[in-house]
Amino acid sequence: MEISRRSLLAGAAAAALASNVKIGVASAQEKVIRFAMPQDFTRIYTFVTAEYSQGQRDYISLINGRGGINGYTIALDVSDHGNDLPRAIEAYERAKTQGAVLVDPLSTPVARALVPRVLQDKINMVTAFSGRSDAADGTVFPYIFPLSPNYWTQAALLIDFFRQKDGDLKGKKICFVHIDTPFGKEPLPIVEKLGQKFGFELQAFPYTPPGNDQSAIWPQVRRARPDWVMFWGAGVGQTVALTEAIRNGLPMDRVSSSVWLSQSDMDVVGRDQAVGVLKFDPCESGREPKVIQDILKEVLQPGKGAGPEDKVGTNYYNYGVMLASVMVEGVRMAFEKNPNGPIDGPWLNQGLVSIKDFTLDGFIPPTTVTPEDHQGGGMGRVSRWDGEKFVPETDWFTANQDVVWEEIKKYSQEFAKTGK
Repeated sequence: MEISRRSLLAGAAAAALASNVKIGVASAQEKVIRFAMPQDFTRIYTFVTAEYSQGQRDYISLINGRGGINGYTIALDVSDHGNDLPRAIEAYERAKTQGAVLVDPLSTPVARALVPRVLQDKINMVTAFSGRSDAADGTVFPYIFPLSPNYWTQAALLIDFFRQKDGDLKGKKICFVHIDTPFGKEPLPIVEKLGQKFGFELQAFPYTPPGNDQSAIWPQVRRARPDWVMFWGAGVGQTVALTEAIRNGLPMDRVSSSVWLSQSDMDVVGRDQAVGVLKFDPCESGREPKVIQDILKEVLQPGKGAGPEDKVGTNYYNYGVMLASVMVEGVRMAFEKNPNGPIDGPWLNQGLVSIKDFTLDGFIPPTTVTPEDHQGGGMGRVSRWDGEKFVPETDWFTANQDVVWEEIKKYSQEFAKTGK
């Protein structure tokens, strides 16, 4: 299964790169707004990039096919940085000279490396489900936009879901299984603080990246007899973690993941074996939502789709649609604020921080971005795998934001003082 999936992703990546939009120098006469999407199609994040990018490009095709925004179309410069910092910086500098007003690298190390440049250049950088969690503080990071619940918020929301189910977490035991990297360890301070607040015991189990072998970890988790399990990784580590949880007989309805779990991962693990597992969900799943139906009708049926039709509606595809829609809403608001431009980074920035209660017809939770809050309000929900799709267990909600924002302010102020 792993080999065939890699082949599928490689094919999708090739299709993505083959459809790159070749762009020139922007000018007002072109009536084009340029977004740069240098992302990792070939190295580390292939588990998500192909589907995420496909969703972004299909949504932009939908908008452009309807005439764009205020008579302007969106041009995407899609390229492969391979999670290599010199290549990513080169792609960013090229995009800057070509007039890009937004960049979306979809990579934590790349995003962190680009922070000083985008702050200096005043080019908006989207860091959804990646980058620095403290970038939610727009007062310190005015040109960095998570536009989605960061990892601290995701963990805080899952803990609150456990509390809702059990009524009280006092005396309960929660096991946190994570990849032993800064990303994997990132939620720990939040979970530790919530443990003190709600009285549960936390046991952490790190595994060595990339997580191909976790056989020594999960028997320890089983013997700990946890009330709840959170596993926190990305790519192969996630599918191995879930496989080991199943192998060790942990009840799936007490096992949960961050945002990084998709239908495609279930094809690796086994769709029936994983029934019941929980995850954080930032947007609607599947093909039923209106925007996905519109894409199928207006983009896919005319043969303008950016990738395989069977990937339309997967979790990672829908994440791409979600983020592209928020970016476009930022453009719409920028025109509303300053209809005559000039169309540059500061112009789009004013639009992005003016987004208010945006839901894309209920596809995403109400999202409000302000100069202070670049997370967008921090709403999401918990969904459960039913063997075919992830089904919502809750409505949109957020939780424990007092604890989350205490952490955001702590680290953003440190960046303000030290630049690190």
